Amino acid sequence: MSELMSLLFETNAFKIAEENNPFWYTSGKIGPYFINADYLYGSENDSKELLSFIDDELEHENKTDIPSHIFAKVLEHYNTNKIYKYIIDEMKQYIEKNIDVNEIDYISGGERRDWYFSNIIAYLLNKPHVTIYKDLTTILSDSKFSKSEPISEIKNKKFLHLADLLNQSASFTRAWIPAIKNLGSNIVWSVFAVDRMQGGTEVLTNEGVQVLSLLQIDDSLFAKAKELGIINDEQLVMLKNFAKDPDGSMKKFLIDHPEFLENALKSDNPKTVKRANLLVEQNIYGLN
Repeated sequence: MSELMSLLFETNAFKIAEENNPFWYTSGKIGPYFINADYLYGSENDSKELLSFIDDELEHENKTDIPSHIFAKVLEHYNTNKIYKYIIDEMKQYIEKNIDVNEIDYISGGERRDWYFSNIIAYLLNKPHVTIYKDLTTILSDSKFSKSEPISEIKNKKFLHLADLLNQSASFTRAWIPAIKNLGSNIVWSVFAVDRMQGGTEVLTNEGVQVLSLLQIDDSLFAKAKELGIINDEQLVMLKNFAKDPDGSMKKFLIDHPEFLENALKSDNPKTVKRANLLVEQNIYGLN
Protein backbone atom coordinates (compact mmCIF):
# COMPACT_ATOMS: atom_id res chain seq x y z
CA MET A 1 0.00 0.00 0.00
CA SER A 2 2.91 2.32 0.73
CA GLU A 3 4.17 1.76 -2.83
CA LEU A 4 0.72 2.62 -4.22
CA MET A 5 0.65 5.84 -2.21
CA SER A 6 4.09 6.79 -3.49
CA LEU A 7 2.94 6.23 -7.08
CA LEU A 8 0.05 8.65 -6.52
CA PHE A 9 2.61 11.38 -5.95
CA GLU A 10 5.16 10.14 -8.50
CA THR A 11 2.62 10.25 -11.33
CA ASN A 12 1.06 13.54 -10.14
CA ALA A 13 -2.26 11.71 -9.77
CA PHE A 14 -2.48 13.45 -6.39
CA LYS A 15 -1.30 17.05 -6.56
CA ILE A 16 -1.23 19.21 -3.46
CA ALA A 17 -1.55 23.00 -3.51
CA GLU A 18 1.14 25.27 -2.14
CA GLU A 19 0.59 26.63 1.33
CA ASN A 20 -2.17 29.29 1.39
CA ASN A 21 -2.74 28.92 -2.35
CA PRO A 22 -5.54 26.38 -2.93
CA PHE A 23 -6.57 25.24 -6.39
CA TRP A 24 -9.60 26.56 -8.24
CA TYR A 25 -12.06 23.87 -9.27
CA THR A 26 -14.37 24.08 -12.28
CA SER A 27 -17.39 24.39 -9.97
CA GLY A 28 -16.14 27.70 -8.59
CA LYS A 29 -15.07 26.07 -5.34
CA ILE A 30 -11.50 25.89 -4.06
CA GLY A 31 -9.53 23.11 -2.44
CA PRO A 32 -6.03 22.02 -1.42
CA TYR A 33 -5.60 19.19 -3.91
CA PHE A 34 -6.32 17.87 -7.38
CA ILE A 35 -6.83 14.19 -8.11
CA ASN A 36 -6.30 12.77 -11.58
CA ALA A 37 -6.52 9.04 -10.89
CA ASP A 38 -6.13 8.38 -14.62
CA TYR A 39 -2.47 9.47 -14.32
CA LEU A 40 -1.90 6.08 -12.68
CA TYR A 41 -1.90 4.89 -16.28
CA GLY A 42 1.81 5.72 -16.03
CA SER A 43 2.07 9.49 -16.17
CA GLU A 44 0.14 12.63 -17.09
CA ASN A 45 1.42 12.41 -20.67
CA ASP A 46 0.51 8.71 -20.97
CA SER A 47 -2.99 9.43 -19.73
CA LYS A 48 -3.53 12.39 -22.03
CA GLU A 49 -2.33 10.35 -24.98
CA LEU A 50 -4.81 7.57 -24.22
CA LEU A 51 -7.65 10.04 -23.63
CA SER A 52 -6.90 11.71 -26.96
CA PHE A 53 -6.96 8.28 -28.61
CA ILE A 54 -10.33 7.52 -27.00
CA ASP A 55 -11.78 10.88 -28.07
CA ASP A 56 -10.65 10.26 -31.63
CA GLU A 57 -12.25 6.80 -31.54
CA LEU A 58 -15.52 8.25 -30.20
CA GLU A 59 -15.57 10.79 -33.00
CA HIS A 60 -14.67 8.55 -35.93
CA GLU A 61 -15.29 4.89 -35.10
CA ASN A 62 -18.33 2.66 -34.72
CA LYS A 63 -19.29 2.09 -31.08
CA THR A 64 -19.08 -1.67 -31.59
CA ASP A 65 -15.45 -1.48 -32.74
CA ILE A 66 -14.15 0.93 -30.09
CA PRO A 67 -13.78 -1.57 -27.18
CA SER A 68 -11.33 -3.79 -29.08
CA HIS A 69 -9.29 -0.78 -30.24
CA ILE A 70 -8.96 0.56 -26.69
CA PHE A 71 -8.18 -2.89 -25.32
CA ALA A 72 -5.31 -3.32 -27.81
CA LYS A 73 -3.92 0.03 -26.66
CA VAL A 74 -4.12 -0.66 -22.92
CA LEU A 75 -2.80 -4.22 -23.28
CA GLU A 76 0.29 -2.95 -25.08
CA HIS A 77 0.77 -0.34 -22.36
CA TYR A 78 0.28 -2.95 -19.62
CA ASN A 79 3.06 -5.01 -21.20
CA THR A 80 5.48 -2.09 -21.50
CA ASN A 81 4.80 0.40 -18.66
CA LYS A 82 5.98 -0.70 -15.21
CA ILE A 83 3.80 1.73 -13.24
CA TYR A 84 0.59 0.83 -15.05
CA LYS A 85 1.35 -2.89 -14.80
CA TYR A 86 1.98 -2.55 -11.08
CA ILE A 87 -1.30 -0.68 -10.52
CA ILE A 88 -3.33 -3.19 -12.56
CA ASP A 89 -1.71 -6.20 -10.91
CA GLU A 90 -2.42 -4.69 -7.49
CA MET A 91 -6.03 -4.06 -8.51
CA LYS A 92 -6.43 -7.63 -9.73
CA GLN A 93 -5.02 -9.06 -6.49
CA TYR A 94 -7.22 -6.71 -4.48
CA ILE A 95 -10.31 -7.93 -6.32
CA GLU A 96 -9.34 -11.58 -5.85
CA LYS A 97 -8.77 -10.98 -2.13
CA ASN A 98 -12.07 -9.15 -1.50
CA ILE A 99 -14.53 -10.71 -3.95
CA ASP A 100 -15.25 -14.33 -4.87
CA VAL A 101 -14.24 -14.03 -8.53
CA ASN A 102 -16.43 -17.03 -9.41
CA GLU A 103 -19.46 -14.91 -8.50
CA ILE A 104 -18.56 -12.19 -11.02
CA ASP A 105 -20.42 -12.75 -14.29
CA TYR A 106 -19.39 -9.59 -16.14
CA ILE A 107 -17.02 -6.62 -15.86
CA SER A 108 -18.28 -3.19 -16.89
CA GLY A 109 -16.70 0.21 -17.48
CA GLY A 110 -18.18 3.57 -18.44
CA GLU A 111 -17.11 6.26 -20.90
CA ARG A 112 -14.24 7.28 -20.74
CA ARG A 113 -11.67 6.92 -17.98
CA ASP A 114 -13.17 3.74 -16.55
CA TRP A 115 -11.78 2.04 -19.66
CA TYR A 116 -8.23 2.62 -18.40
CA PHE A 117 -8.97 -0.15 -15.89
CA SER A 118 -12.06 -2.17 -16.84
CA ASN A 119 -10.87 -3.62 -20.17
CA ILE A 120 -7.56 -4.95 -18.92
CA ILE A 121 -9.08 -6.31 -15.69
CA ALA A 122 -11.74 -8.17 -17.70
CA TYR A 123 -8.95 -9.75 -19.74
CA LEU A 124 -6.88 -10.72 -16.69
CA LEU A 125 -9.88 -12.16 -14.83
CA ASN A 126 -11.14 -13.87 -17.99
CA LYS A 127 -14.58 -12.24 -17.78
CA PRO A 128 -16.76 -10.80 -20.55
CA HIS A 129 -16.83 -7.00 -20.61
CA VAL A 130 -19.70 -4.56 -21.13
CA THR A 131 -18.68 -1.13 -22.41
CA ILE A 132 -21.15 1.57 -21.36
CA TYR A 133 -21.41 4.84 -23.28
CA LYS A 134 -22.79 8.08 -21.86
CA ASP A 135 -25.97 7.65 -23.94
CA LEU A 136 -26.43 4.24 -22.17
CA THR A 137 -25.50 2.22 -25.27
CA THR A 138 -23.98 -1.09 -24.15
CA ILE A 139 -21.49 -3.23 -26.10
CA LEU A 140 -20.63 -6.78 -25.02
CA SER A 141 -17.12 -8.12 -25.66
CA ASP A 142 -15.50 -11.42 -24.79
CA SER A 143 -12.59 -11.31 -22.34
CA LYS A 144 -10.02 -11.09 -25.16
CA PHE A 145 -12.03 -8.44 -27.04
CA SER A 146 -11.90 -10.59 -30.17
CA LYS A 147 -15.66 -10.25 -30.62
CA SER A 148 -17.94 -7.33 -29.73
CA GLU A 149 -21.63 -6.72 -30.32
CA PRO A 150 -24.40 -4.38 -29.14
CA ILE A 151 -26.37 -5.96 -26.31
CA SER A 152 -29.83 -5.09 -25.00
CA GLU A 153 -30.47 -7.91 -22.54
CA ILE A 154 -28.40 -9.76 -19.94
CA LYS A 155 -30.77 -11.19 -17.35
CA ASN A 156 -30.02 -11.64 -13.64
CA LYS A 157 -26.23 -11.45 -13.77
CA LYS A 158 -23.75 -9.92 -11.32
CA PHE A 159 -21.53 -7.09 -12.56
CA LEU A 160 -18.26 -5.73 -11.23
CA HIS A 161 -17.76 -2.14 -12.40
CA LEU A 162 -14.23 -0.73 -12.60
CA ALA A 163 -13.56 3.00 -12.39
CA ASP A 164 -10.72 5.44 -11.85
CA LEU A 165 -12.09 7.83 -9.23
CA LEU A 166 -15.01 7.85 -6.78
CA ASN A 167 -16.30 11.39 -6.23
CA GLN A 168 -20.00 11.66 -5.40
CA SER A 169 -21.20 8.89 -7.75
CA ALA A 170 -23.05 11.14 -10.21
CA SER A 171 -22.00 9.07 -13.25
CA PHE A 172 -23.17 5.89 -11.55
CA THR A 173 -26.64 7.15 -10.62
CA ARG A 174 -27.08 8.95 -13.95
CA ALA A 175 -25.73 6.32 -16.33
CA TRP A 176 -23.83 3.20 -15.28
CA ILE A 177 -26.35 1.72 -12.81
CA PRO A 178 -29.37 2.46 -15.07
CA ALA A 179 -27.57 1.03 -18.12
CA ILE A 180 -26.96 -2.31 -16.41
CA LYS A 181 -30.48 -2.34 -14.95
CA ASN A 182 -31.80 -1.75 -18.48
CA LEU A 183 -30.10 -5.02 -19.45
CA GLY A 184 -31.87 -6.82 -16.61
CA SER A 185 -28.91 -7.12 -14.23
CA ASN A 186 -27.20 -5.22 -11.42
CA ILE A 187 -23.83 -3.77 -10.54
CA VAL A 188 -23.05 -5.70 -7.35
CA TRP A 189 -19.50 -4.45 -6.77
CA SER A 190 -17.49 -1.46 -7.88
CA VAL A 191 -13.73 -1.15 -7.53
CA PHE A 192 -12.01 2.25 -7.78
CA ALA A 193 -8.37 3.17 -8.10
CA VAL A 194 -8.97 6.15 -5.77
CA ASP A 195 -11.81 7.16 -3.43
CA ARG A 196 -12.01 10.88 -2.60
CA MET A 197 -13.99 9.97 0.55
CA GLN A 198 -16.59 12.65 -0.14
CA GLY A 199 -19.87 10.78 0.05
CA GLY A 200 -19.77 8.55 -3.02
CA THR A 201 -19.53 5.34 -1.00
CA GLU A 202 -22.75 6.10 0.86
CA VAL A 203 -24.62 6.86 -2.37
CA LEU A 204 -23.52 3.60 -4.00
CA THR A 205 -24.16 1.55 -0.85
CA ASN A 206 -27.73 2.86 -0.87
CA GLU A 207 -27.97 1.61 -4.47
CA GLY A 208 -26.94 -1.87 -3.35
CA VAL A 209 -23.37 -1.62 -4.66
CA GLN A 210 -20.45 -2.85 -2.56
CA VAL A 211 -17.65 -0.27 -2.85
CA LEU A 212 -13.96 -1.17 -2.79
CA SER A 213 -11.01 1.12 -3.49
CA LEU A 214 -7.26 0.70 -3.72
CA LEU A 215 -6.52 4.10 -2.23
CA GLN A 216 -8.47 6.53 -0.06
CA ILE A 217 -7.84 10.25 0.24
CA ASP A 218 -7.64 10.40 4.03
CA ASP A 219 -5.37 11.33 6.91
CA SER A 220 -3.09 8.30 6.36
CA LEU A 221 -2.38 9.49 2.80
CA PHE A 222 -1.69 13.02 4.04
CA ALA A 223 0.67 11.63 6.69
CA LYS A 224 2.48 9.67 3.97
CA ALA A 225 2.92 12.87 1.94
CA LYS A 226 4.42 14.57 5.01
CA GLU A 227 6.68 11.56 5.67
CA LEU A 228 7.94 11.69 2.07
CA GLY A 229 8.71 15.40 2.44
CA ILE A 230 6.17 16.34 -0.22
CA ILE A 231 4.23 18.71 2.07
CA ASN A 232 4.92 20.83 5.15
CA ASP A 233 3.01 21.13 8.42
CA GLU A 234 0.80 23.98 7.16
CA GLN A 235 -0.24 22.01 4.08
CA LEU A 236 -0.96 18.99 6.28
CA VAL A 237 -3.28 21.07 8.48
CA MET A 238 -5.12 22.43 5.43
CA LEU A 239 -5.58 18.93 3.98
CA LYS A 240 -6.91 17.54 7.26
CA ASN A 241 -9.30 20.47 7.77
CA PHE A 242 -10.57 20.12 4.20
CA ALA A 243 -11.15 16.39 4.66
CA LYS A 244 -13.25 17.06 7.78
CA ASP A 245 -15.24 19.99 6.36
CA PRO A 246 -14.53 20.96 2.72
CA ASP A 247 -16.83 23.98 2.53
CA GLY A 248 -16.32 25.20 6.08
CA SER A 249 -12.53 25.05 5.91
CA MET A 250 -12.40 26.87 2.57
CA LYS A 251 -14.85 29.52 3.77
CA LYS A 252 -12.57 30.16 6.75
CA PHE A 253 -9.56 30.32 4.42
CA LEU A 254 -11.26 32.97 2.24
CA ILE A 255 -12.21 35.03 5.30
CA ASP A 256 -8.65 34.80 6.66
CA HIS A 257 -7.08 35.53 3.24
CA PRO A 258 -9.31 38.07 1.43
CA GLU A 259 -6.47 38.85 -0.97
CA PHE A 260 -6.74 35.34 -2.47
CA LEU A 261 -10.16 36.02 -4.01
CA GLU A 262 -9.26 39.63 -4.90
CA ASN A 263 -6.18 38.46 -6.81
CA ALA A 264 -8.13 35.70 -8.56
CA LEU A 265 -10.72 38.19 -9.83
CA LYS A 266 -7.89 40.27 -11.33
CA SER A 267 -5.90 37.27 -12.64
CA ASP A 268 -4.37 37.10 -16.12
CA ASN A 269 -5.74 33.55 -16.37
CA PRO A 270 -9.28 33.61 -17.87
CA LYS A 271 -10.14 30.25 -16.24
CA THR A 272 -9.26 31.58 -12.80
CA VAL A 273 -11.31 34.75 -13.34
CA LYS A 274 -14.29 32.71 -14.55
CA ARG A 275 -14.17 30.41 -11.54
CA ALA A 276 -13.68 33.28 -9.08
CA ASN A 277 -16.67 35.10 -10.57
CA LEU A 278 -18.69 31.90 -10.23
CA LEU A 279 -17.81 31.73 -6.55
CA VAL A 280 -18.93 35.34 -6.04
CA GLU A 281 -22.06 35.24 -8.20
CA GLN A 282 -23.37 32.01 -6.70
CA ASN A 283 -22.22 32.99 -3.22
CA ILE A 284 -20.89 29.44 -2.90
CA TYR A 285 -19.39 29.89 0.56
CA GLY A 286 -22.00 32.31 1.93
CA LEU A 287 -19.50 35.15 2.17
CA ASN A 288 -22.13 37.77 1.36
